[in-house]
Amino acid sequence: MRDSPSSLLAGLGAKIAAGDLIPFLGPDLLGLGGAPPVPAGARELALLLGARSGVPGRIRNNLWHAGQYIESHKHRVTLDRLMAEFFAPIPAPTALHLWLAGLDRLPLVVDTWYDGTMRAAFEAAGRADWGQIQGASKARRLDGGVWARTVAADGSILPDEAAAAWATVLYKPHGAAQPTGDVLVSDSDYVEVLTDIDIQTPIPDAVKARRAGRGFVFLGCRFYDQILRTFARQIAKHSGGPRFAVVPEDLTRNEIRFLEIEGIQPVPMPLAEAVSIITQPLD
Repeated sequence: MRDSPSSLLAGLGAKIAAGDLIPFLGPDLLGLGGAPPVPAGARELALLLGARSGVPGRIRNNLWHAGQYIESHKHRVTLDRLMAEFFAPIPAPTALHLWLAGLDRLPLVVDTWYDGTMRAAFEAAGRADWGQIQGASKARRLDGGVWARTVAADGSILPDEAAAAWATVLYKPHGAAQPTGDVLVSDSDYVEVLTDIDIQTPIPDAVKARRAGRGFVFLGCRFYDQILRTFARQIAKHSGGPRFAVVPEDLTRNEIRFLEIEGIQPVPMPLAEAVSIITQPLD
């Protein structure tokens, strides 16, 4: 007999705290503390970009196409400026962010949105033994061979090898507004990444090392877009498993199929309730 969702989630929380499961965070988490000061999700951000830059209606719901339209018709500088403006506010860390930041056995956090919330949680916890690896757009790479930037807690850019010494790596695969402002958001940003991601070249070595032998828990994530599904699949690839996802009731057919193919066990429950259970102290 399977455990109840509450018992299952309590166990997942214990395994995250022990360093056995890796939290994989999505933008839906930002709504747990009320309306966030930043766009929370690819469709919401796409509509905001479209409203500010006259993106055609046929692509206004697709973030990557909307970003490409702005980059092609109004220059990359315009796109970067809008992204920096939209994500300049830093949402207050939720109970989950603060709980994760307080775990001393957490090797890796994957955060798939552009905001600085998880970074702020580490700073609030007084942690100095962590750092951030963020995806780097083709438009702003340091050189032709760089897929990501390795950034210390103080914001300084370091050699990739420095991440091996950190207790916790915060991995932002789509880039981050803070501290460097480097983001992947247009189709052209993803062309090379998606070409090579199946052979894992864009995945940082520190992420590959820390996912080995561990599973994943997806929290606040949606998989209605092919890019979102591809990144989740490839980041979790070669991990030890198992995999779980807290999901809402309104999953699309593509999302249900994705969970089945990837062997991700869905846990249907409101996100706020699930977070409350995961973060509760163990008896």
